Amino acid sequence: MNVDKIFYRSIFKNLFADTCEVQYWDGEAEIYGEGQVRFKIVFHEPVPKADIVKDPALAFGEAYMNEKMDIEGPVQEAMESIYNNQDSFFNKGSSYPRLHKILPNNPKRSKSNVQHHYDLGNDFYSLWLDDTMTYSCAYFKSPDHTLFQAQKNKTEHILKKLSLSEGQTLLDIGCGWGDLIITAAKKYKVKAMGITLSAEQLYKVKERIAAEKLDELVGVELADYRELGKRIFDRVVSVGMLEHVGKNHLPEYFSTVKKLLQNKGVSIVHSITSIKEGDVNSWIDKYIFPGGYVPTLKEIVEHLAEEDFSLLDVESLRRHYGRTLEHWARNFENALPEIRKTKDENFVRMWRLYLNSCAASFNCGNIDVHQFLFTKGINNFLPWTRENMYKD
Repeated sequence: MNVDKIFYRSIFKNLFADTCEVQYWDGEAEIYGEGQVRFKIVFHEPVPKADIVKDPALAFGEAYMNEKMDIEGPVQEAMESIYNNQDSFFNKGSSYPRLHKILPNNPKRSKSNVQHHYDLGNDFYSLWLDDTMTYSCAYFKSPDHTLFQAQKNKTEHILKKLSLSEGQTLLDIGCGWGDLIITAAKKYKVKAMGITLSAEQLYKVKERIAAEKLDELVGVELADYRELGKRIFDRVVSVGMLEHVGKNHLPEYFSTVKKLLQNKGVSIVHSITSIKEGDVNSWIDKYIFPGGYVPTLKEIVEHLAEEDFSLLDVESLRRHYGRTLEHWARNFENALPEIRKTKDENFVRMWRLYLNSCAASFNCGNIDVHQFLFTKGINNFLPWTRENMYKD
């Protein structure tokens, strides 16, 4: 029997939580598990054994991207089946330690990393995001809410937590395409400022500010959070930005927020989180978010404590992010005729795998997303209960 085939059989015998069929490069097919087949894995050529043993996530991710391997059936379902089997080879990881070179996320490198992902073009993102152009976890008050409504829910949920008052100043670190700062200015009459490292986002936010005639209340700059000098704000928020800071720069982020906040000021960090500290997914790091790091819940709380912040509220939105990604994945597939006009098949497969595997990760609890509400010093003027967060 072919040596590669023996190795593959040993993997697939215990890889999935559900029954699957695997078709090998020579046409032979085998079913692993009992009962109805949920999906099929097709290998057009073998993936080197050494690559799989060294880094299964990178090896299989590249094999799918480069059309050496196909998944027949829902990609998300296949990934969830892997994640749900905690005893599988894939989840136990490599037999060799992966030593990723940690590069400092200084302002120059941070800008390059952000532009790698976010400067793919406003036209590209507009094809599958909702009309708010919000690229972070939505908030589904009802399972029937559209993605657009859920994103508006999320923005309003955050703004309520911040307890805004007219005339206050608000900084949004990593403001994306600007929906939060625009909504804050329109509804709460605050002076809102957004910063981004993406030139594409900067252009779009400026366009939206002008269209809303909010130039006197809203501003946006192409700037790193460490480059704001001595400016101080009543409120500081970041949504989906902490994941780009890098492990070694987490203390710097929270110490900088402390400098940016007025005494008694309020801040929210909305970030993807992991349960245990571990390796960065090497495929995600190489192709999707270079320089990224998902902090643990423990790390964030410890950094808040080290800066003497007063932690008021922590909320998990894990299931909301799973549903958000499912919406994005469907929108992405529906937009493929337009996407393929400017992107090749390698790119399409890369993004399909990224969106579906992330949805699977949240649904299976591999990763979470939390909102942390905290103050600089003791603030006795905020609401006593959570009731204000849920009032319409």
